[in-house]
Amino acid sequence: MGFIRILIELSLICMNPPRMSCLLAVWLAVVLSGIQAVDRSNFKTCIQSSFCKRMRDVVPGHSPYRALLETLELSNTRLTLQLINDNNKVRLLLELYRLQGNMTRLKINELKPLRPRFEVPDVLIADPPTEPLSLVSQDEGGVVLSLGADARHLVVSARPFRLDIVEGPHVLLSVNSRGLLAFEHQRPRKDTGIGQLTYSVCLYPCLWCDKEEDQADMWEETFKSHTDSKPNGPTAISMDFSLPGVEHVYGIPEHAENLRLKTTDGHDPYRLYNLDVFQYELYNPMALYGSVPVLLSHSTQRTMGIFWLNAAETWVDISSKAAENTDSVQAPSKVAQTDVRWISESGIIDVFIMLGPKPTDVFAQYASLTGTQSFPPLFALGYHQCRWNYKDQEDVRSVDQGFDDHDIPYDFIWLDIEHADGKRYFTWDPAHFSQPREMLQGLVDKRRKMVAIVDPHIKVDSGYRVHKEIRSKNLYVKNKDGGDYEGWCWPGTSGYPDFTNPEMRSWWASMFAYDQYEGSMENLYIWNDMNEPSVFNGPEVTMHKDALHGSWEHRDIHNLYGLYVQMATADGLIQRSGGVERPFVLARAFFAGSQRYGAVWTGDNAAEWSHLKISIPMCLSLGLVGISFCGADVGGFFKSPSSELLVRWYQTGAYQPFFRAHAHLDTPRREPWLFGPENTALIREAVRQRYALLPYWYLLFYKAHGTGQPVMRPLWVEYPEDVTTFTIDDEYLLGEDLLVHPVTDEGSKEVTVYLPGTGGVWYDAFTFQRHEGGQNLYVPVTMSSIPVFQRGGSIIPRKNRIRRSSSCMEKDPYTLYVALSPQGTAEGELYIDDGHTFNYEQKKQFVHRRFIFADSTLSSRLAFVHLRFVDSS
Repeated sequence: MGFIRILIELSLICMNPPRMSCLLAVWLAVVLSGIQAVDRSNFKTCIQSSFCKRMRDVVPGHSPYRALLETLELSNTRLTLQLINDNNKVRLLLELYRLQGNMTRLKINELKPLRPRFEVPDVLIADPPTEPLSLVSQDEGGVVLSLGADARHLVVSARPFRLDIVEGPHVLLSVNSRGLLAFEHQRPRKDTGIGQLTYSVCLYPCLWCDKEEDQADMWEETFKSHTDSKPNGPTAISMDFSLPGVEHVYGIPEHAENLRLKTTDGHDPYRLYNLDVFQYELYNPMALYGSVPVLLSHSTQRTMGIFWLNAAETWVDISSKAAENTDSVQAPSKVAQTDVRWISESGIIDVFIMLGPKPTDVFAQYASLTGTQSFPPLFALGYHQCRWNYKDQEDVRSVDQGFDDHDIPYDFIWLDIEHADGKRYFTWDPAHFSQPREMLQGLVDKRRKMVAIVDPHIKVDSGYRVHKEIRSKNLYVKNKDGGDYEGWCWPGTSGYPDFTNPEMRSWWASMFAYDQYEGSMENLYIWNDMNEPSVFNGPEVTMHKDALHGSWEHRDIHNLYGLYVQMATADGLIQRSGGVERPFVLARAFFAGSQRYGAVWTGDNAAEWSHLKISIPMCLSLGLVGISFCGADVGGFFKSPSSELLVRWYQTGAYQPFFRAHAHLDTPRREPWLFGPENTALIREAVRQRYALLPYWYLLFYKAHGTGQPVMRPLWVEYPEDVTTFTIDDEYLLGEDLLVHPVTDEGSKEVTVYLPGTGGVWYDAFTFQRHEGGQNLYVPVTMSSIPVFQRGGSIIPRKNRIRRSSSCMEKDPYTLYVALSPQGTAEGELYIDDGHTFNYEQKKQFVHRRFIFADSTLSSRLAFVHLRFVDSS
């Protein structure tokens, strides 16, 4: 006997919980035309981005930076040290911090800047707590500092400046070992005649010296028809990191790319710059909608992370090669090495080095800095039905009824931009959605919800209340001349609220109150699209870099804008309920810390098999950097899927964290029952599998919210010493107990599934057939197949009575699926709360039980799991 199903009635689960009172009692014509792929000419390459080209032209191995050891100051919490560029004599200030949790923080800024340089606010949840730094030794060549553990030290070399983190004889990470540190100091423009100061951009011998006249792009830059005035001149920064013994690096989303990052030698670097990319290409380093500047390295020995806290346009170069004299300070050796170079247009160098050593440690370290995934309401984990656009209230009613007629559960129906009055957000089209409360009440009666889109571009219309109030409060982003910045987007000429301003965010949040958002009800939730921000007639389809947010240029804050939009919207949904209800907000653009505010998706994909396949590594990459609530448009946004592709996409989406079908305005309707009875049955079964597993999904999100561990994770996270797993990105784990290998190739008759864990066992989740771990398993598949395996030794909760929505299932019994280990034991957890409020946190109203199966007996006890809840406000 290896697999056991146990039915547990809810009344038994709710017994004895002293902490819970059982709460479960024209331009647009171009945009809409038949464009088949991204127009890459609209987006810069590195050579077209002048600062990227300058930084890439820096020659390795000739660093002009020297540490001035006589300026070293060491307090209990930090070390400060001046660096000097021997070519231009400009001094920088280096700050080093040893942080709690096995992390090191490195900051570099100008010692005496002409004006303040931007430092990213609102991303860190607090000032990271520090631990004492102590001096081990010092001579004219450098200093050695203790990082707490007996064998772990931080070595600062003076000439040229270099920083090494070592553990015993091994170098874990080096900074500026390739000499690519560069810091473009602020300076008066030479032809302005300001003061007596002239300058040279000579950073390295024979590079840029006496050539400033040839560097015209430093003070003004033109791309296509757009000119960036660059009033502050060149301010780029660059730094290199070397990772001895490392061949595999991951992260820095968002890119339509494999999970393991590729070398960029001879190619463009990976770009981080939030952009509205129309029907993006796959397997290239182009920027997409969101940016998280976090890179993870992994080897059989250690997992580490680098968090580059900078919100400006950023490029990341990756190079892998054999390297000498890097593994051991005393004994030279030749080992694999990965080198990473970060390049940003402005700001300061502010980097967190997360030393692991285990994958779970890195996740916890990053969560301690930027927070954890918000805990979504249970119903947000159900199925979402969307298209651009359901045309009127009768269309909504008909689609809603269609799900009942075809016995397919769902929780949300969505409205895109056409629902509003002339794309004036916070309004309803008077001809097609004249009775929004009646429509919403119809969904309430079936215990279902709606999402409406509210985008962060505001129609410039003197009769539109939202526009008038933002303008009267002077809360729009400004152009370089001080007037309100305007651009084109869906409503036509639009203003862009300055969400970097707390007053703007507060006002925006207030607009979601029921007496402000006319027609809204408790079951209406929000979608923030186009929040990169998208500006159809702007450079690279976004905002001009010399636009102003108070005293800061848009170039400094660009990648933060989308985070601020989602933050303000989530706060609004919380406030409208008096702080009681958990919000649900979907956003397209994101940054480090966006996980605190809701869900994201992979943007405007296409109905192609390759886009189905790429959705897996795209969401895996996001999970590695804290954003677990990720999904892709089921069926593909652009183009029309074949019935086979649509079915396979539903089967895949049912096992990804955010499960939503969506489609472009010009595509044929594709509700699940429109492809014939056989395909309807296959889609129904996939959706029902999702609903059966909602208790497990909810447990995983609870734990992700408490600990920072990803919901959807690569195999190497749980099997860090199994090198076979390091490049696998066509299968993945949900938590540690379910392994999923979706069918993503057309006409598949079989898939090969790698089952990790030599000595362990896995069970087919549907047939309960047992398979040994540590093998490639050949699995025949039919159109009804979704290869899913449960780990031996685990207990997974399910609900097998599937109803029309998740809320209709709340009082139904749970079934525990017990998959025995080779030793005949198993463990698992069940988490229950009311599914939608903050009472689990504020009033400790929840049940969290751990189940143990041993000696043919099932027992349970309170689950004591260390959880770190983060206030999203």
